Amino acid sequence: MPKIVDHDTRREEIAQALWRVVRRDGIRAASVRTVATEAGWSAGAVRYYFPDQAGLIAFAMDLVSRRVGERIQAIEPTGSPTEIALRYLEEVIPLDTERQAEFDIWLSFTAQAQAESGAGALRDLLAPVNQGLRSLCEMLLHNLAQAGGLRPNLRLDLETERLHALIDGLSLHAAVQPTVSTPERVREILRGHLLELQPLRR
Repeated sequence: MPKIVDHDTRREEIAQALWRVVRRDGIRAASVRTVATEAGWSAGAVRYYFPDQAGLIAFAMDLVSRRVGERIQAIEPTGSPTEIALRYLEEVIPLDTERQAEFDIWLSFTAQAQAESGAGALRDLLAPVNQGLRSLCEMLLHNLAQAGGLRPNLRLDLETERLHALIDGLSLHAAVQPTVSTPERVREILRGHLLELQPLRR
C-alpha cells in the first residue's frame, strides 16, 4: 500500500526549518539549500514544494499569520469586554516560546524589508500582517465602545493607532528584554491602558 504523504505538514516542516535558520543566522542565510540542510532533506525535495526562496519565505510568513489567526479564532469570548480584549491582544505579543519564534520571524523580515529600497516582496508580505493587527485593534476598541467600555469623547481612529503602537512596543520589549518586560508586566500595562480608556466613574 503506497505511503500517504501529508503535503501540508511537510510544507510546515520546511517553513519551521526556515524559521530556525532565520532566528540563528539571519534572513540572508535562508536559501533553499540551507533550509534543506536544516530540515534534513535534499535541496531537490525542498524545491518540490518551494521552487525558489521567494516562495519559501512567503509561505513561512503566511504560516506566522495563520498560527496567530488560529489562536485568535479559538478564543472563547466570555467575561467582561476588557477581559476579552486582553485575551485577544495577548495572542499577538511574544509571551511564550511559540509566540517568541513567530515574533522573531516577523522582526527579521521587517528589518530586511526596511533595508530594501522601494517596494519589494518582503514589504508586500508584511503589509497584510500589519494591517491585520491594526484591524484587530480597531475591532476590539469598537467592541469596547459598543459595550460602554470607552469614554464617549475618544477618537477611535486615534486610539486604534495608539493601541497598535503599544502592542508593537510591548512586543519588542518582551522580545529583547524578557527579564524586564515579563508576561506579568506586559499584561499589567495592557490592562492599565484599557482601564484608562473607560468612562470616568463618579
